[in-house]
Amino acid sequence: MNKFFAYLKTAAFRKNLMIAIASVIVFMMIAFFSLRFYTRHGESVPVPSLKGLPVEQAIELLKSTGLRYQIDSIYQMDKKPGMVVEQDPDANTSVKLNRTVYLTIITRNAPNVSFPDLLTLTFVEARAVLNGYGLKLGDTMYVSDIARDRVIKVKLDGVTLERGQQIPKGSEIDLVLGDGQGASEVDLPDLTGLTLSEAIFALKGSSLELGHVTYGGSISDSSALKVVKQSPALSDSITKVNIGTTIDITLSN
Repeated sequence: MNKFFAYLKTAAFRKNLMIAIASVIVFMMIAFFSLRFYTRHGESVPVPSLKGLPVEQAIELLKSTGLRYQIDSIYQMDKKPGMVVEQDPDANTSVKLNRTVYLTIITRNAPNVSFPDLLTLTFVEARAVLNGYGLKLGDTMYVSDIARDRVIKVKLDGVTLERGQQIPKGSEIDLVLGDGQGASEVDLPDLTGLTLSEAIFALKGSSLELGHVTYGGSISDSSALKVVKQSPALSDSITKVNIGTTIDITLSN
C-alpha cells in the first residue's frame, strides 16, 4: 500500500493522469462536434411558398434551399396541369436542412371514368349526372322526337357514346335532345285490302286521320267491305305525308 501511495506522488503518474484527462476531453469534444455536424444543430431554413408554381420551378427552389421533396398528384379539371396546389410543411415554416417537403400537383393525364347512362334523362338530370362524374357539358342540339328535352343520344368528339364506355375525366359531352314535336312526316300506309276498322287502326298508328269514306258498287255484306282505293295513294312519287294528313278511302265488296 505504501508503494501505491508513493507511486501517486511520482512524475510518471502525474504524466499518465494528464494524458488520460486530455484524452477524455478530446474524445468528448470530437463526439460533441461530430453530433452537432451530423444533426446540423441550430441550422434551419424557411420553407419557400410553392403553391401556384409549376412543379419544375418548385423543385429547383427546394434544391437551392437545401430541402428535399416528394410528389403526389391529383386531377382537377379546372386547374392547370403541373401546378403545385398543396405543400407540407406550409410556407415560411422553419425546418432543418434536408427536410422533405411534400408537394401535391395537378396531374397532366386525366383518369378514365365509366360513362353513365343518360338516355331518356331530362336535360337537367343529365347535366347533374355529368357534373357528378367530373364531365363537362358540351353542345346541345335538338332533333324531331316526341320526347321533349330528353336525351336521345350522347356524343364525344362526334362519336356516339355507350353506357360503361371508358372516357377521360373532364371530357366535354354533347347531348342530342328531343324537341317534343316528333317527325313532321310519316310513311304513307297502303290501306288496300283492309277492312274499315283495320284501315282506321293503321291510320291512327301512323298519326293520320280518316277522311271521306265512299262506297263503290252494290253492297251485299257491309262486314266484308274492304278498301279498294285511297287518296292520296301510295306510289313511287308519294311515300310520305305530313302528320295529321286526312286519307280518303273507297270501300267495296
